Formats: sequence, structure tokens, C-alpha cells
Amino acid sequence: MSFLPQRDARPFPIPEHHAVLDAPLEGPWPEGARVIYFGMGCFWGAERIFWQLPGVFSTAVGYQGGNMAHPLYEEVCFGVTGHAEVVQVVYDPDVISDAEVIRTFFTEHDPTQGNRQGNDVGTQYRSTLYWTTSEQQETAEALRTTYQTQLGNAGFGPITTEIKSVEDAGDFYYAEHYHQQYLHKNPSGYCGIDGTGVACPMPASA
Repeated sequence: MSFLPQRDARPFPIPEHHAVLDAPLEGPWPEGARVIYFGMGCFWGAERIFWQLPGVFSTAVGYQGGNMAHPLYEEVCFGVTGHAEVVQVVYDPDVISDAEVIRTFFTEHDPTQGNRQGNDVGTQYRSTLYWTTSEQQETAEALRTTYQTQLGNAGFGPITTEIKSVEDAGDFYYAEHYHQQYLHKNPSGYCGIDGTGVACPMPASA
């Protein structure tokens, strides 16, 4: 991968504030807020799902899980950087629980498709969940187990979601300004995300 450009800084500006929630795009976050990162296919539709949830403070789209710093969209789409398209979700756990956020992630896309989501094919469209707290990790693994049973009963194959800590996944790199809150700015824009039709149940302990 030596042919990939090496960047020490983001080569483009991004907005300071969220176009829908009017919250900072890069922080600082309120005290007690939690952050988690989801890959669900095309990040335009994924971001819209989460900014609509009560208790979500801010969202942003970007690239994570790859092998170079500050990639560009064209580089990620070419499939050589290893990044997934992800959405950063910042939320208040006193308003919306880890389980509700993660359950939404599993329900709102098909986590069994491997390196694709619908007609979007490539490693950048893989299903990923990158956690920042041990509570998120425990909840994600418990929900994966219970959802796998539900999906199996409905005829779906194994869940392929990549569940990692952010330390193992690597840094989140913000996507270009025109991708941020894209479907708010372009309401009729493309969204290839579609769930399985099988709802992910809440864990018994939630």
C-alpha cells in the first residue's frame, strides 16, 4: 500500500455544526455523553436514522477501520484503504440507552451480508460496530447473540458484523463536508440501507 498518499492532517474543511441538530460536529460533547461508531452500508442513510432518535446529541459521517490517515471518499470507494463508511453517534445514556442505540443499528440494516449492503458492494459497506465503553461492548455482544437466533429462525445466515473497540479499529476520520447530513440537504437523495424485516429484541437485562 506504499502508493497511498500519507497525510498528517485533514485536507478539507468540515462544518462546525450539525445541519439538523445544531450541535458541534467535532465536540466538545456534554458531560456524560457516550460515543459509538456504526457501519451499515452507505453512510448517508445510516446517519439520518440516528439523528432522528431522541437522546442523540450529534452525528457525523466518516471513515474508520482502515490503514491510512485522512482518506478521501474516492480512495475509500476504490477499496484500497480498508476503511468502512461509518456514522459517529454521540448520545445521552440517561435519555437513550446503549441497548436502544445498538438495537437500532442491528434492526435498521442487514448485518448478514458481508462486504455489501443491498446493491452497494465493497469492503467499505461492511457492517461494523466500534465501541468506546465496556458497557457498549457487552450490550453489542449480547444483542448479536439474541438477534442471531431471531435471524436464523427467519432463514438468514450468520451475522458478519465486525465488533471492535475503537482502539483496535483505529481513528475515525470525518468525511468531506458535502457528505455530512447529506439526506437533510438532499431529501430525495440515494439511501441503500434496508433492514431484514426482523426486529432485534432488547436484551433481557435492559
